[in-house]
Amino acid sequence: MEQPENDPCADGAAARRITSVDLAAALDQFSDAGLLTEGKINLIALDAIVERLGARWNTRRGQIHDYVTRFIERRLGSDGYHLRISETDFLICQPEVGRFAGQAACLQILRDVLNHFIGDAAHADDWVHQVTKVSTSEIQGTRVRAAEVEKGERMEREARASARPRRTLDRWTPFIASDGRELRVACRLEPVVELKAHGQIGFRIARRVFVAGSDETITAEMVRKLSRADIMRIDLAAAARGMEALRAAESSEPPPSLIMPVSFISLSCQRGRTAIAGLLMEARDLVKRGVICEISDIEGVPQGVMLHVVSLIRPYCLFVVARIDLGPPAAATLAQLKHSGVQALSVECPQRLTDAAFVRWMKTTVEAARRVVRSMLLYQLVSLQQAALAAEIGATHASVREWAREDV
Repeated sequence: MEQPENDPCADGAAARRITSVDLAAALDQFSDAGLLTEGKINLIALDAIVERLGARWNTRRGQIHDYVTRFIERRLGSDGYHLRISETDFLICQPEVGRFAGQAACLQILRDVLNHFIGDAAHADDWVHQVTKVSTSEIQGTRVRAAEVEKGERMEREARASARPRRTLDRWTPFIASDGRELRVACRLEPVVELKAHGQIGFRIARRVFVAGSDETITAEMVRKLSRADIMRIDLAAAARGMEALRAAESSEPPPSLIMPVSFISLSCQRGRTAIAGLLMEARDLVKRGVICEISDIEGVPQGVMLHVVSLIRPYCLFVVARIDLGPPAAATLAQLKHSGVQALSVECPQRLTDAAFVRWMKTTVEAARRVVRSMLLYQLVSLQQAALAAEIGATHASVREWAREDV
């Protein structure tokens, strides 16, 4: 439904939207006075898409409605529920999250939807409203203000962090592996930038595993040969140390996101998923937008199994990235990742290649990845010149080795 000619929301006043069908029974769950008072019910509108598509809206609206419904379901997970009430409007209720955290989620959902369909989310803030009254004939609400939401969410996050007892790193590292060796996990935070916009999207947790009391490094190949329990402890230790480093960082505001590495082996069992989901939720309080889950050891995993695991962990994170081994990815790996639910691929760049060999590797790897996903992250580039070249070739995000912070 079109916005009124003189939009009362422009001044924060009540906005009225008439529902297009009789939704009395379905609207009951959105009429709770307590939820309305606490600001837990919000409305997002697709008017910007209608305006941009013009006459094409009528032929594409079914497809758009289906996409938005599925997208909201994935983003909310078990934290809320939703209902489409008109051609353009969706009600979203998130009873278990704070008022501003819920509104921030709605803003981000709409921004992602607008970027997907029209490539422009500049006016997303105009089409998210906090609902104040629900009836079978009308919805009333006030437009949310992005700046107020950001400030309020930060205060909610700080309150939760101060109330929650911190985990001790000793719980996860060092530990005695199944082969009898004592292993310890160290990590560092590496800034990751969007190459096109030259803006930092957050940090990645880059981990290293050592034999305690020595400088002997346990390589990624050696880690894969450890037991499932050992791999899970390494995943949990890296996440805990990364979050501790983020807490200790001297910064006036939290970063947009944190890329948390986990092994598919850990996610493939219920115990591992539960532990990792808990850390993902804990990490959400340390960043603005959300946590990105990066799944490694995915080579050879059947597409259906991958899709199942991604769907189970997706509600706890902002995006899911598949970490490939060295690259370029094999055709079989690309086939298994297509339609698996992952939204990006990442790889750590090989070292000690000649400039010409490195350019060939990068072109082959990025071109192969972009056949499956829109985003490609390259880690551990050696210079800003390599980052500029990566952007020209088609990589979307990168980290440069010299940006990394010290190990913790």
